Amino acid sequence: MTQLIKGDSSPDSSPSLRLPRAWLRVMALLYDPFVWAGEIAGMRRRRRTLLAQAHGRVVELGAGTGLNIAHYPADLDQLVLTEPEAGMRRKLARRVNRHGRTAVISDARAECLPMDTASVDTVVATLVLCTVDDPARALHEIARILRPGGQLLFIEHTRSSWLPLMVCQNIFERPWRAFAGGCVCNRPTLDLMRAAGFDVDATEAVWSGMPVIVHPLVVGRATR
Repeated sequence: MTQLIKGDSSPDSSPSLRLPRAWLRVMALLYDPFVWAGEIAGMRRRRRTLLAQAHGRVVELGAGTGLNIAHYPADLDQLVLTEPEAGMRRKLARRVNRHGRTAVISDARAECLPMDTASVDTVVATLVLCTVDDPARALHEIARILRPGGQLLFIEHTRSSWLPLMVCQNIFERPWRAFAGGCVCNRPTLDLMRAAGFDVDATEAVWSGMPVIVHPLVVGRATR
C-alpha cells in the first residue's frame, strides 16, 4: 500500500541542468535493464547487507525504481520513499505494491525534504547523491531531519583517486551527466559528507558490471 505526499516544487528547487523530459521517461524504462549486470555482480548483496541496519522511521532519497524495497527489514516504524521523477515514481509504486510493503512515496527532491527537524532515524542514499543538483544543501537537509543518534546509510559512486580514471571522469562528466539522468561521475561525495559535519565509516569497492566511469563505489554509514 502506498500513499503520495507532495514535496516543494518551487522554482529555486529545480535542477540547473535541464534534461529533456522525454529522455527522463526513457531512463525510467531502461534503468533496471541497464544496471542488471551490476545488481547480479554484487550490488544486490551490498543493498541487502547495508539495509539490514535500517531502523525506526526511514527516509530513502531518490528511490528510483525501488531496487532497495526487497531488502528493508519488515519491522520499520515507517518507510518514506522520495523520488522526484514521475516515470521512476510510477515504477516505484508498482514495486512497493508487488512486494506487499506499506510506504509513503513523495515527489520531494533531496534539497528540500518535507519532514520535520529531528524526526527520522535512518536516511538511505544509494546511487543518488551523484544526481542531486546541490549536494551540500541535500546533506544539510539530511542532517536536519535526522534525530540525535540517527544514521545515513549509503552506497555511492565517487571521484576516483587513480589519476588516469579521474582525468577520464573529468573529461566525460558533462556528456555522461546528460546521458545518465543528471549523474555526476566525478563528485567527491565522501569529502562533501565530511564537510557537512558527518562522521563517515566507509569502505571502497568496484561496481562490477557497470561502465568504468562510475568506479569506485563507497559503501558505509555516516552519523552526526
